[in-house]
Amino acid sequence: MHVLVAGAGIAGAAAALALGNQGHRVTVLERAPAARDGGCAIVLWSNGTAVLKDLGVDPTALGERIEAVDVYSARGRALMSVDTTRLETRFDAPVLGVPRRNLHRRLLRDLPEEILHYGARLTHVHEGEDHVRVRTSEGREYTADLLIGADGVNSAVRAALPGPLPEAETTGAATWQGLTSTLPLDLASRSRLYMGRRGGVGFNPAGRGLVQWLIDLRHTPDVDLNRPDRALPLLREHYEDWAEPVTTLLAHLTEHDLELFPHRRHRVGRRWGHGRVLLIGDAAHAMPPILAQGAGQALEDVSLLTRLLPTADLTTRAGREALQHAYTRRRARQARLASTMATRGVATSGPRTLAQSEAALRGAALLPSGLPTRVFEGLMTGVSERLRAGAPVEHALPRP
Repeated sequence: MHVLVAGAGIAGAAAALALGNQGHRVTVLERAPAARDGGCAIVLWSNGTAVLKDLGVDPTALGERIEAVDVYSARGRALMSVDTTRLETRFDAPVLGVPRRNLHRRLLRDLPEEILHYGARLTHVHEGEDHVRVRTSEGREYTADLLIGADGVNSAVRAALPGPLPEAETTGAATWQGLTSTLPLDLASRSRLYMGRRGGVGFNPAGRGLVQWLIDLRHTPDVDLNRPDRALPLLREHYEDWAEPVTTLLAHLTEHDLELFPHRRHRVGRRWGHGRVLLIGDAAHAMPPILAQGAGQALEDVSLLTRLLPTADLTTRAGREALQHAYTRRRARQARLASTMATRGVATSGPRTLAQSEAALRGAALLPSGLPTRVFEGLMTGVSERLRAGAPVEHALPRP
């Protein structure tokens, strides 16, 4: 089978690698003029690292193994801890802090250079009975058996699908984040999250002395947060009474260290494609980064899709509909749960911030020590078909 993959980010590169491993002929079309090398860092939970292992990628070589996630109040009160080494034992897959460029480069490394076409922005998609054809901005056309839209939250493939598919909406929150090796903080392979009425501040180890920091805050249209020179004084004012190391972080930062990521979210629908076209990753279900499941959910898409394809019959309409139905039905509930939890994870405005006040958070410190870890175990299996299945197995499609 010949498969076109639109997008060479993490989702697209993982899909191309998985499809190539299955023996399919793959062509990747990326609108950027070259491989993207930006971004800060991400946390890969056990579902994401399990899929990477299935693809033949050693995730532990990419970043730092996270042994625990410790949660504190804004004043530094210890609230709870998630034992991620227990999750690793339970699922045979670690939790890692990984520079985005490390993961991206590793996925691209195993792809033949000739299948990667950069500067190829899709302008037209035509779906025929026995093929799908796309045209790019430079006028080139590509024809294949299947098109996978992995081209992000502003997906051109999604926009070309027939029927109404809702665009991603802003949530009213945003994350400032960065990746630094000069922050005077030794995390000792443990992540830290500080929560308060104004939002959350997080620190994740990312390997080789790198620390990813994140500040979640309300994103109001009347404040030009896109300008770091205006945002940094505002952040320092908002968090000046928070505990160490939050104040040290803000004193340490310069306006050149900040990258802004407004939170956007798709309402996860029941249709992630049409006929010979399927969506994966942010093209299907963009979500806020709070739960760190963006990359994990994209890898889950790749995992299921490549398990369904060996028994898919694309030569008939009934076969194509069976693939669409099985893929969307089995992924939509998990992606919807991940998106909902990410949206509600940390409040930055409104009544929900009352639950993050210093007084309200005292109750969290009284929870049994193992309960947060057990809750996260349940959450991981709730958002992951791969972890529930254990070792990767073939899942045949029902015959049309």
